[in-house]
Amino acid sequence: MSRSTSRIALACDRFVVAMGGLLLLTCLVAPSATPAQEQGVAPPKDTIFARKILMGAIDMNMDEIETMLAPEGQLNLAEGQEHADTISIMLMAFPHMFPASTNQWAPGADRDAALDTYASPDVWGKFADFYQRAAAASKLAFEASRTKRAEDFKARIVELRAACNSCHAAYQKVD
Repeated sequence: MSRSTSRIALACDRFVVAMGGLLLLTCLVAPSATPAQEQGVAPPKDTIFARKILMGAIDMNMDEIETMLAPEGQLNLAEGQEHADTISIMLMAFPHMFPASTNQWAPGADRDAALDTYASPDVWGKFADFYQRAAAASKLAFEASRTKRAEDFKARIVELRAACNSCHAAYQKVD
């Protein structure tokens, strides 16, 4: 098994373990299925929690890349590309984790940082734009994952960071 294949397998194993843990946590916290769950609809708080976990994983991968690209960092292009590919996949899934039932922002509310949303109601009012931004960012991450030169990789990551920051500015609320 090549080093790259080994890293991909390890990343997949970590993802499977994380998702298994999330499933176990959900089963332990949810004492019984609600009628909505019986119909295949997740409770809004569970969906919000899941998308926060997904965004946290995207952020962790970006941190790994940006650490490599820092002035004191050491770029391992193959490893950076793996992180970028993972980000691309996650960003494709991300907008699908915003069903209308999770539009729960309320100004001044006492929020639980783990379970309550910080997504602006604009996500749902301008969903086509939100969806397009996620798709464009996914494409940038994918392009970074396929670059052949370090300079091209760095340029795509700078564009990806700008895309993420502009989406957060447009669609994330802060207290």
